[in-house]
Amino acid sequence: MAGVADPTREASSLLAFALNRSSTFLIAHPEYELTSDETNLFVESVQRRANREPFQYIVGRKEFYGLDFEVSPDVLIPRPETENLVEDAIRELQGIEKPHFFEIGVGSGCISISILHHVNSATAVGTDISDRALGVAHRNAATHRVADRIELLNGDVFGGVSGKFDAIVSNPPYIPAGDVLGLQPEVVNFEPHTALAGGPDGLDIVRRIVAASPEHLKPGGVLLIEIGSGQAAAVGGLWDPAIWDAPVFLPDLQGIQRVLKVCARS
Repeated sequence: MAGVADPTREASSLLAFALNRSSTFLIAHPEYELTSDETNLFVESVQRRANREPFQYIVGRKEFYGLDFEVSPDVLIPRPETENLVEDAIRELQGIEKPHFFEIGVGSGCISISILHHVNSATAVGTDISDRALGVAHRNAATHRVADRIELLNGDVFGGVSGKFDAIVSNPPYIPAGDVLGLQPEVVNFEPHTALAGGPDGLDIVRRIVAASPEHLKPGGVLLIEIGSGQAAAVGGLWDPAIWDAPVFLPDLQGIQRVLKVCARS
């Protein structure tokens, strides 16, 4: 057995993908006979999923915050818990006239693009160390018609970026390096490890962001970072109270302290 959870549902979804039809069509037309091309695509897709390749990479798409995003093995698959980060960023930026924000590790662009989609007056800068990931982000920005409001740069954390922002957002690598190989096959065998592993305790990139953010935030600007389960206590000790207000941790739907929010002192 391949070990795929709910194989019947996944096979049905892959069949809908191969036919370029909805699941409703499959239910309404059980008599439909596949063409040879549809059969070949379906068989290939099932074989890939049996090898534990993520469904999202097979179909090349993932829904996030109500929008459809292109994804590939060059970028992380967007997770529902990251929507908490987007939601709070939107809340913070909606009260600012012409807000300008920065994303570290833009990947597919799902975070910045979702924010821009909901805050029409906002502009953004995003960096990533992967040119291939930036290519995916460029295409997603064009698809959602925000390409004229986001600048995408190849850079490591704040590399090549100047100026100050109303907000800095990031879903950085935060998994301890020693834990990566213990993740699900879909993750460890297919998703980019550079976007997963964050050093021995998972916080290497988080520390770099915290250290450099004050020079890139406007007074009163907000820093929002997604963190891993059990990391809130360690992250809570990184802040200089002369520079930052007290950090706040926002829980996800499972009650895990998932998003760090901290404001630069005015």
